[in-house]
Amino acid sequence: MSTQASETDGWAGVRKGRPQVGAFAERSHRTRSEDIVAFTEMTGDRNPLHYDRAAAEASIFGRLIVQGGVTSGILNAVVAEDLPGPGSVFLEVHWKFVKAVGVGELITGRVEVVDVRADKPITRIETSVRNEAGEVCLTGTATVYTVPLD
Repeated sequence: MSTQASETDGWAGVRKGRPQVGAFAERSHRTRSEDIVAFTEMTGDRNPLHYDRAAAEASIFGRLIVQGGVTSGILNAVVAEDLPGPGSVFLEVHWKFVKAVGVGELITGRVEVVDVRADKPITRIETSVRNEAGEVCLTGTATVYTVPLD
């Protein structure tokens, strides 16, 4: 999935080396009410669609939904842990939330490398989050910088 960098390019010192175009990684998580509470503790987002079952069920969503940050958060884990890997942070994201994620849904975040700079540890990736029915919930692109850690 990756190749080692030479001392003269921008990938020297990156733990997993330079990723290859076409490489991908996925991670799954079943959403829980606890995710909503944890996200609220971090952000203060107390939207009734996340907490008021009656209001959420009467809405277009028909159920309690998790915050968008919970949905996109799985991509943080994929990028930081899997591809490109440790030391990676988002520089820029372009995401479209196309389907709400309900409490109890299994979501899978996926990143795929579409471009890798040779002079700097910067990767452009396609991103998506799908539910267990395979429906796209989030789609878009991101640019990631990987800090050399060694």
